[in-house]
Amino acid sequence: MTPTRRLLLLNGPNLNLLGTREPAVYGTATLADVEQSTREAAAQAGFELRALQSNHEGVLIDAIHAAREDCAGIVINPGGLTHTSVSLRDALTGVALPFAEVHISDISAREAFRQHSFLEDVAAVRIAGHGVAGYAEALRALTALL
Repeated sequence: MTPTRRLLLLNGPNLNLLGTREPAVYGTATLADVEQSTREAAAQAGFELRALQSNHEGVLIDAIHAAREDCAGIVINPGGLTHTSVSLRDALTGVALPFAEVHISDISAREAFRQHSFLEDVAAVRIAGHGVAGYAEALRALTALL
């Protein structure tokens, strides 16, 4: 059997607003820009990339469940769900795929409620505060582990 050469890129709530939402915090790159640069990094590493953004937790969980069928790993920016979702954590650990947690801003230097991540102790890779370039960085670090 040929190993899976596909990764899933997930972006959580409000990341569809990249480029216009708080540009001082998140920059001016759009979600389409992020998906394109991450797709290019995946191709350079020999992987195909499937991307999905949703403002709905259940949609993200369903995508994680489906990924176990045809993906080698997941790159995820869970947005605000980082700080609130045990269900997202359970889905990621339940499918047993290595994943990279990525954040555009440095969540450890932001408001107290943003400093805790339900994913940080189970993520294979964690990149925060490197802007949108952190997505490609997280992908490269994840593929190095695969």
